Amino acid sequence: THTHTHTRRRRRDVMAAEELYCKGTRVWLKDDEAVWIVGTVSDPPSDDQLAVATAGSTELIDVSGGTDAFPPLCNPDILVGNDDLTNLSYLHEPAVIHSLEVRFCENKSIYTYSGIVLVAINPYARLPLYTPEVIAQYSSAEQDAALDPHVFAIAENAYRCLFREGRNQSIIVSGESGAGKTVSAKFAMRYFASVGGAANMTQIEKKVLASNPVMEAIGNAKTTRNDNSSRFG
Repeated sequence: THTHTHTRRRRRDVMAAEELYCKGTRVWLKDDEAVWIVGTVSDPPSDDQLAVATAGSTELIDVSGGTDAFPPLCNPDILVGNDDLTNLSYLHEPAVIHSLEVRFCENKSIYTYSGIVLVAINPYARLPLYTPEVIAQYSSAEQDAALDPHVFAIAENAYRCLFREGRNQSIIVSGESGAGKTVSAKFAMRYFASVGGAANMTQIEKKVLASNPVMEAIGNAKTTRNDNSSRFG
């Protein structure tokens, strides 16, 4: 009985794979230099192999391990570069990397949503995204306004929930060394200081931001990517 069940399940998997991986389907293949490259299925699955054409060659991929052995599928071009990764048809490593690359290189955008999470790419350059005018834009916008992804949008949502629900809010800033955690935290604090409504906003902002170097002075570490890696970002 177990053998028959396994055979039926495998037959269903093969039929589903033949529908998804038909000739002309674009897939992602791992590459030693580019990490991921796009290939095109030249022949549908046959004899536990999938033929995928890349630039100048054809690779035969062993798919005998079932559906997990098949290469990740590419998203339709119309979805690539969307400002929310959860809108992608296929949400996997190459799809995420490629979509972020398109937004950063072609759309000049360092911020992308993934549901309620904000993904930020460190541009290693100063950008005009944090001016008082931009703060005013996000602080005065309606809750469902279609604004671009931004750390100010995350801060504004926390600020509104704090006053609407009267409950403490937390913003978790995570990432590898040198990713820009400390800077992102500073921009969030700058936003809170600016929308707080105090008479002397400049002095409050300075006091809030001044707390970060004090904390960093007693706990930083050197890493391979950052000589001054914050432990408190």
